[in-house]
Amino acid sequence: MNNFREKANLIWSITDLLRGHYKQADYGKVILPFTVLRRLDMVLEPTKKQVLEAYQKHKDKKPEVLEPILNGIAKGKFHNYSKYDFTELAKDHNNVAANLRNYIYGFSISAREIIDYFSFEDQIKKLDEYDLLYLVIKHFADAKDKFEVSEPMEMGYIFEELIRKFAEISNETAGEHFTPREVIRLMVNILFANDKDILRKEGIVKTLYDPACGTGGMLSVADEYLHELNSSARLELFGQELNPESYAICKSDMLIKGQNPANIKFGNSFSQDGLEDEKFDYLLSNPPFGVDWKKAQKFIKDEYDNKGYAGRFGAGLPSISDGSLLFLQHMISKMKQNNKEGSRLAIVFNGSPLFSGGAGSGPSEIRKWIIENDMLEAIIAMPDQLFYNTGIATYIWIITNRKEVKRKGKVQLINASGSSWEEGDKNNPFYVKMMRSLGNKRKEIGDAKNGKPDQIKTITEIYEAFGGAIPSGEESEYCKIFDNEDFGYTRITVERPKRNENGEIETDKKGEPVPDSDLRDYENIPLKEDVEEYFKGEVLPHLPDAWIDHNKTKIGYEINFTKYFYKYKPLRSLEEIRKDILKLEEETKDNLKLIIDN
Repeated sequence: MNNFREKANLIWSITDLLRGHYKQADYGKVILPFTVLRRLDMVLEPTKKQVLEAYQKHKDKKPEVLEPILNGIAKGKFHNYSKYDFTELAKDHNNVAANLRNYIYGFSISAREIIDYFSFEDQIKKLDEYDLLYLVIKHFADAKDKFEVSEPMEMGYIFEELIRKFAEISNETAGEHFTPREVIRLMVNILFANDKDILRKEGIVKTLYDPACGTGGMLSVADEYLHELNSSARLELFGQELNPESYAICKSDMLIKGQNPANIKFGNSFSQDGLEDEKFDYLLSNPPFGVDWKKAQKFIKDEYDNKGYAGRFGAGLPSISDGSLLFLQHMISKMKQNNKEGSRLAIVFNGSPLFSGGAGSGPSEIRKWIIENDMLEAIIAMPDQLFYNTGIATYIWIITNRKEVKRKGKVQLINASGSSWEEGDKNNPFYVKMMRSLGNKRKEIGDAKNGKPDQIKTITEIYEAFGGAIPSGEESEYCKIFDNEDFGYTRITVERPKRNENGEIETDKKGEPVPDSDLRDYENIPLKEDVEEYFKGEVLPHLPDAWIDHNKTKIGYEINFTKYFYKYKPLRSLEEIRKDILKLEEETKDNLKLIIDN
């Protein structure tokens, strides 16, 4: 599969035909739908003749009867009964537009809908007007070997590489379209880690959902993993996507792989939930980092106000500038609640959901709800520079409503953000540096599949050991185990009395001291500590006239990852600093002399 980038580059070279007629940012509007069409064409090629014969025999039947017949002969979820394919289209220069439309119309309804989401008719008219349509078709017809893939996953890689290239030249965010495959592989490994015995059962069927599925990378990797584990197992894939081109690519990928394309929905998962009444065994997602939810604000706020916990967002609403925790609540609402097996969920976040918002705020209340309901199983800190559109640090959250007995009431934190294999730290092999960066992606997690050190296995084993160290199962510098309560704190409001000019305490009508808002302060007390004891020991010795306003007390939750894995570095000695300063002075002196002499 390592030559997928070479294939993508050769498909990309077809954009040379568009120069001067199309803006670079619009190349994808041509190349992506043609790539989908050519791949569909290749899949149907072995049965094309038999489908045409069957169509002539059954063409008078109603569509609901005809479609299943032709799909069966095509051995898939779709077919094409047009006499044209890319080879035939490339033979007729004079009628290419009409023939192409005939070819597209010959697809089954499920496949034709995919092409519609590319707004492909607009491109047919434009290319025909520029007299480029035949040239583009001819190039795609001649590039047949680029669409012959060794395994279904390879086409997904090709699509992603094409999207990355288009995003790069148009200054768009490729990361909104897909997640690096090795990151998905790690997430899937951990998502399925505790269920291998169940998933190895003969004929087992499970469901998986991604509410921001992009081009379908997460769905495909999960499907591939389960097939490797058990060839008789079936993972039914579901998803929703807002971007029409990504949606079309994802749906075509599902179609080719024999999944039900109707399980992939178009639209905003918050305001147009296409799978409203569905529940799933597994959930997996990489929602956009730090994207605001203004467009869906009214819908979300109404659901929050009117439905509360009966809706999806009862725990709270995060800042309008970051909808990450909305995605998480939406996914939790899709977990099987009344099933003895429950559900498991993996999601990628940036650092913000760990700690943003103080006690009583939306983000803190969401964290509180998740942790107090014992759903947070683990969080894994990943290396920075893993993603195509951002170099920031990322975290994988594992959420479940069916924890193992040993994990109940506990949360596992894994710090897999450390030094690389090449840097010589064999005890911390969590990433490898890439030979050539791709956008902001300069690192990758090694995988036996790509011939790198199997760092996915290393991180998975740390998770499975629970304690973290390999093989002892004890805590290590890369893994810590906490009680749920360790992340909670009581936020108290410390008041002090207002005094008049003579220094006397002012009182209200009941004779109680009036608090001075200028002297008001706050304390965050770990949830495991007694508030009154803390106040007596830490506050009153310094402020003997202070008291707690218990009406303002709040419970908050945050996960301070940096604090838990902080490594103390001793300060340099004064002698070392002095030597460095003297050395710099000597270097400066020599440079000044050179300047003066010249």
